[in-house]
Amino acid sequence: MALASVELTERTGSELRVDKAALLSGEFVQDIRSLLVQRGVLIVRDIHFTDEEQRAFARSLGDLRLGTVKQEGDEGLLKVTFDEKVNPEYAKFFFGSQLWHMDGTYEEVPPFATILTPRVLSETGGQTEFANNYAAYEDLPEAERTQLDRLKVIHTMQAALFPGKPDCTVEEFALWHSYPNREHPLVWQHRSGRKSLVLSTSASHITGMHPAESRYLLQRLMVHAAQPRYVYRHNWRMGDLLIWDNTGTMHRVLPFPPESGRQLHRFTLNGEEGVTAVG
Repeated sequence: MALASVELTERTGSELRVDKAALLSGEFVQDIRSLLVQRGVLIVRDIHFTDEEQRAFARSLGDLRLGTVKQEGDEGLLKVTFDEKVNPEYAKFFFGSQLWHMDGTYEEVPPFATILTPRVLSETGGQTEFANNYAAYEDLPEAERTQLDRLKVIHTMQAALFPGKPDCTVEEFALWHSYPNREHPLVWQHRSGRKSLVLSTSASHITGMHPAESRYLLQRLMVHAAQPRYVYRHNWRMGDLLIWDNTGTMHRVLPFPPESGRQLHRFTLNGEEGVTAVG
């Protein structure tokens, strides 16, 4: 039986028409992985996964990132929230999620995908947006793609976070600066043969380019990639299951009241290939 789906926008996002039992059976794993890379983000409504079911589903799709287990039952689970009582370490950096980014740009092999379900939602704001970096690259003129294929970019924590908190303290900026930098190609040549832009607010500067020219080019590409035609905005409902391909999309959460208690439960799949320059 084929996996039924409906496209949510022309370039990004599909809704799967499948029930919980079918998701947990593993029957559609390869179909889901293939469609995920094609569409960037997949959603299923009214699934109402428990943490255990969400973890099992994540493991069926790939290698689960375990992280640091805080208490029994939390294996691989990250609680995404501003609430410092729930996740004090994550809450310190969560404001950066309101800017367009890819996860793991500080790693040689960024995470492949993330699986999210909501546990508490805000009455206002809090939608999550996804931008298709495959499509954004593919729509550029051929001559420009050829130029971008040769460039490399330095990603830093301070570049990622300072735009979201320009009134930071000296101590906060020093903490961000203590994180290691990472150089990646601006264009990722995937094993599949497709190419995508490696764009993120963490992109500090282009190696070997004058800082002014570098800043202009990265900002122009970010504006290009975040055009509405490449973006899917998800309006959360309780019971949702959402999966995104971190290797080919950017994402951000729209502002919401921090005191709302908004909380999503997240499981992440380890990366399966390094960021490879165009050969």
